Amino acid sequence: MQCVDCVAESSKAARNVRTAFGATVRGGRPVVTLTIIGLCVVSWVLQLATGGAWTQQWAFSPATGQEEPWRFLTAAFLHSTTPLHILFNMYALWLVGPFLEQAFGRGRFVALYLLSALGGSVGVLLLADPTGLSWQQGVVGASGAVFGLFGAIIPVLRRLGRNAGQIVALIAINMALPFFVGGIAWEAHVGGLIVGLAIGAGYAWAPRERQQLVGWALPAVVGVVLVALSVWKYSTVPTWGLGLF
Repeated sequence: MQCVDCVAESSKAARNVRTAFGATVRGGRPVVTLTIIGLCVVSWVLQLATGGAWTQQWAFSPATGQEEPWRFLTAAFLHSTTPLHILFNMYALWLVGPFLEQAFGRGRFVALYLLSALGGSVGVLLLADPTGLSWQQGVVGASGAVFGLFGAIIPVLRRLGRNAGQIVALIAINMALPFFVGGIAWEAHVGGLIVGLAIGAGYAWAPRERQQLVGWALPAVVGVVLVALSVWKYSTVPTWGLGLF
């Protein structure tokens, strides 16, 4: 038998076990990954139930992004109404999400995921033609965020001395798909991948004594860069190129 006070004191004295990247090792379920999957599923059901109204309200296009900037992120929680799209993205998220959530910790994993999603939308914006259909076309899907996770896991595996060849091959296959299958926003894949690689590399190779600093400073810098790129792109577009899809 042990008294409650003794157990509490022992818990305070116990040293937290941390990953190689400075995150506290947690048992139990990957809460953040499951929450993201849950949000995407609920949003997909609302898309079906509202006959497209939910999609129109939250989808991203370069034309709507300037007036409603929240769409840069909300589009990542939407999918096409065909089950294959959401099933593929959620399966990919489940494959790599729990591992990265454990490696980086919940806070840094959330930052990685959201900034990768933002990077996907910024990629669409930067590569869109204001005079063409791509400026008005709505984009949905978690693919940009998922590709960010794919990108982040490469430096993590390298840091741990593991082979990242399978992930690289998976990325290459998915990057090639848009050349054979229509309707895929490859620009979002590229944007998310670049952001994920940058943040993952920073998290993975930060010196141990600066891991906490890098954990909040790096996402802040990446966020500022993405916002600056978006502002620059919109500043180059004539006023007649701005409109709603």
